[in-house]
Amino acid sequence: MSRPIAAQPQLPLHLIISEKLREQIASGEFLPGEQLPSEHQLMLHYHVSRITVRRAIANLVSQGLVVSHRGKGVFVKERRKMTRSLSNPLIFFDEDMAQQNASASIRSLSFEVLPASPTVATNLQLPPHQSEVYCQKKVILVDEIPVAIDITYILLELGQTFATELQSSLIYPTLDKNGVLIERVEALLECTHASHEISEHLETTLGAPLLVNRYVAYTTGNQPVICGETLSRADRLSYSVVLKKSSM
Repeated sequence: MSRPIAAQPQLPLHLIISEKLREQIASGEFLPGEQLPSEHQLMLHYHVSRITVRRAIANLVSQGLVVSHRGKGVFVKERRKMTRSLSNPLIFFDEDMAQQNASASIRSLSFEVLPASPTVATNLQLPPHQSEVYCQKKVILVDEIPVAIDITYILLELGQTFATELQSSLIYPTLDKNGVLIERVEALLECTHASHEISEHLETTLGAPLLVNRYVAYTTGNQPVICGETLSRADRLSYSVVLKKSSM
């Protein structure tokens, strides 16, 4: 027979229960798609009230670990984590995901002409008389699951020329198939936390950890054509690199 939980002074009961369930999910005791024990079963197992169990489940829902279906129960969410390669040779995101048996797509949030900030103007090497760029905000999805928010600044003439395609397709393949060949990408990786707006688009919690990939992409002649940042869910997307010692 199970015993009541001995409450730890620093943690309320609902957090102790949610942490125990989180550990069981992480260890594979409860697999993606599998149903968690019912409220009644958890009440009996932990000798707690219904409201305590509901608060524990709400903690798991807010962490994106489970989903609750009214009248059916609580189920463990699919948590497949993808890896984005930043090593040579340059592989576009959709190709990278395809190699992992996943599909990539976007949901465009906005596509508009904006004044270039000093940082964007420097990154894109804009001449003094050119002060505007196209800015696109989009959600990147893998197997229809949002994994990242991308904010891209595009040279004005490229944005005008490929506006329709860019609002439905990933930017690197779009440029490549139209003869704008990306030869080099400079990237800087940082970390941050999800704002309210980003957490809603990425279906994660406010303050969730995010990986930030700040980039500038160059075409032939060392000409920068786009720059921006990709903010990805740390639990959905990781980055890999291969380091080689120089032969010189």
